[in-house]
Amino acid sequence: MKQSLFAFSVRKTLFLALFAMLAMGACKSKKKAVAPAPAPAPQEEVVKPTPTPSPARSAEEVAAEKLENYFNAVAAAGNPNSANQTIQETLGMFSNQETPVLIVIHEENGVKDYDEPTTIKKYLDYLKDTKKNLNYISDIRMDVSGKVSELELRRK
Repeated sequence: MKQSLFAFSVRKTLFLALFAMLAMGACKSKKKAVAPAPAPAPQEEVVKPTPTPSPARSAEEVAAEKLENYFNAVAAAGNPNSANQTIQETLGMFSNQETPVLIVIHEENGVKDYDEPTTIKKYLDYLKDTKKNLNYISDIRMDVSGKVSELELRRK
């Protein structure tokens, strides 16, 4: 009977030792996970080249965007005085108040049909009266001084 007790206690002892080793190994890995990581060594900061700017917009594109904003402001003006002030600012972008404004009403095979030609002053007054901007700028021509000399519009 002593032999069986001794054999049984050796198995028990080995099992407990194995269990203790596993438990100790698990504790170490928990400690590693909980312990803060050492601060990384300072690295040289890589200077990235600045991205090349998008291609510069032409004067016509800038003028067209400003004019669209002015046209919308005139149409949305709350009172005639603010509309008249915006109209005066807008007229400053044109070579004169009689600058032609052409409105395309139909185009087929590259042939354009225009509404009755008007001037920028009349068109701005039309926007002020109707309070609707139904057109967008499809073509803009500028003179050598950088002022708009002709404007072509289309329906939105």
